[in-house]
Amino acid sequence: MAGSAAGAHSRWHLRWGDLGRAVLGIIGATLGLVLASWVLPGFNLTGWEDALRTAVLVAVIGAVLRVLLVEGAIRLGWVGSILLGLLGQALAVWLVVYAPKGLTAADLGWALLASWIVAFVSTLFVWVATAGTDDAVTASLLRRARRQRVTLDDPDVPGIVYVQADGVPYPVLDWCVRAGTLPTLSRWIRSGSHHAVEWRPKLPATTPASQMGILHGTIDGIPAFRWLDRPSGKVYVANRPADAALIEAMHSDGLGLLADDGVSVSNLFTGDAPTAYATMSAVGRGHATRRSRRTISNFLSRPAGFTRSMTRALSEIARERFQATRARRRDIRPRVHRGWAFAMERAALNGVVRDLNTTLVAEAMLQGHRSVYVDYVDYDAVAHHAGILQPESLDALAGIDAVLAQLEQVAAVAPRKYHIVVLSDHGQSQGTIFADRYGEDLAALVSRLSDTTAIASVENAEGSGALNSMVAGNADQDTVLGRALDRASVRITADTFETREPASAKPEEQFLVFGSGNLGLIYVTGEGHRLDIDELSARFPALVPGLVEHPGVGFVVIDTVEHGPVALGRGGEHRVREGVVVGVDPLAKFGPHAPEFVLRAATMPEAPDIYVNSLLDDLDEVAAFEGLVACHGGLGGWQDRGMVVHPVDLDMPEEMVVGADALHDVLVGWLEGCGHRTELVGHDRGNVSGGAP
Repeated sequence: MAGSAAGAHSRWHLRWGDLGRAVLGIIGATLGLVLASWVLPGFNLTGWEDALRTAVLVAVIGAVLRVLLVEGAIRLGWVGSILLGLLGQALAVWLVVYAPKGLTAADLGWALLASWIVAFVSTLFVWVATAGTDDAVTASLLRRARRQRVTLDDPDVPGIVYVQADGVPYPVLDWCVRAGTLPTLSRWIRSGSHHAVEWRPKLPATTPASQMGILHGTIDGIPAFRWLDRPSGKVYVANRPADAALIEAMHSDGLGLLADDGVSVSNLFTGDAPTAYATMSAVGRGHATRRSRRTISNFLSRPAGFTRSMTRALSEIARERFQATRARRRDIRPRVHRGWAFAMERAALNGVVRDLNTTLVAEAMLQGHRSVYVDYVDYDAVAHHAGILQPESLDALAGIDAVLAQLEQVAAVAPRKYHIVVLSDHGQSQGTIFADRYGEDLAALVSRLSDTTAIASVENAEGSGALNSMVAGNADQDTVLGRALDRASVRITADTFETREPASAKPEEQFLVFGSGNLGLIYVTGEGHRLDIDELSARFPALVPGLVEHPGVGFVVIDTVEHGPVALGRGGEHRVREGVVVGVDPLAKFGPHAPEFVLRAATMPEAPDIYVNSLLDDLDEVAAFEGLVACHGGLGGWQDRGMVVHPVDLDMPEEMVVGADALHDVLVGWLEGCGHRTELVGHDRGNVSGGAP
């Protein structure tokens, strides 16, 4: 790809839309200045005419200051961008209103408050005048695209934008489209431009495994969100930047989904993209970080962009506290505690992070990159705490649908045609959490049955991953701010471990217990191999029988010398390698793919000594081993019901796609059909599914 700007005429051509937005902004700023003059000391305006002149001066000086301050914000990262959003307009107000009366530091505080009043009133005025559209996120990018045309060497090659709506089950998508609560997706599907299909993630149904499969074509070696590597004794956590980089290095062959001029935005892994923004495994890429900082700084430096994101974040906090209180008052079940920490996470994800991701994707499209893959975790994070069909969860999904409308506008002015594909990496299941149902968590159960120590990871860190990718992407060891961000990143991804230790525990024995939704992983520490049933029974005779008989357990998977992996249930066993069932099949309730999925997961070298899958009750609900209402990772419910919404020009196989690795082949086939990947060294994949020009 080769990019160049067009001539000065197209660069600076004024459009009526630009003039209209400027007029609305000036009117709103004038109203804000009048309001500020009523309530703030030393902020004296003689009338509406004076307020209008002041608004124009503030706008002009603010525009000049933004050009100067954006460069500084790029060097400071996203914190600098936020400081720019806070202080840039305040400095303009200070220079216009307070400076002529004598520069004092105390007045800067009043100027800051005045700038917030002006920005809030101006944003509210423009929002009302434009019927509350989301144009603030993309308007400046669209204007720049019209003025600075990018010239490509291959403009006839279509691009593909993959939008991952994290954790959305196919049934939820289907119901919302039928109800019309997702206007963009509903319009696409009803018009016939797109088709919605279901695909089946394999065990474990988690973002690390599925995204590795989608982006790199393999799902081996990732048994859950976190796991123990026996040879090294290291615990891998997928949303730690250092761990994500190691995991990707072990699986990448350099020919990932995005290897041909692709861009990764806010993912765990890069898909071998040359450009990666806010991607966990690539937080150290300096050139990409700098480009993302410029894009983010340009967006946040504008009062409308910054104020819109921040007011949405504050609104999300208020709504979350109200909805959490309402859930308790109505005694909604299932339910988990929703504290201030989640309120802040939800505010960041549904407010600032969503807008920043959209800005980065739009920038990549306007630069003409061939492919883009972005992960929006809004629905997934809210549904974890509220439930898969609660209003707040569906509202988060509607927010992603609104993003699709914005990207559709960007695609209309981009230098190449773009296909927009929407997919989920897995679904979700829900139910009362295991600890609430039975009065003890999985680690406590293991400790009691084995009469020894069990150490458990008790925090779910998926929702904080997208937030941490923004923080970690701007961390370094070269500056004080960079080191502070690095420490913040470590705190965000730090696992919280709790120890369950009965009074009679043997100090030499110890378990590591991880919850991955309703899939539990139990490791005996200090062992270089997976213990089989005979070894476990000799050391902990009550453990496996106690787990199997527990009412909250659907099945337990252990290794045997004679039969290989075996799924044990209360009424029988399933020898998955041999396909032999003795007694009542414990996997029968979990779908026709369950034996195949269990065999694959249980034969990985990284597999735990014991897999524990929770029950599946009569409501098709599960019991998470983490503190989550809705979860994914194991078998049961809708967690293995992923969705894909694709343009009809891109063909899906007639048979349902099973496995993220198989979905990767389909997505690669689309790229090949569009004319991508012809110059990748070592690329010899066949065209699995046809694309279109």
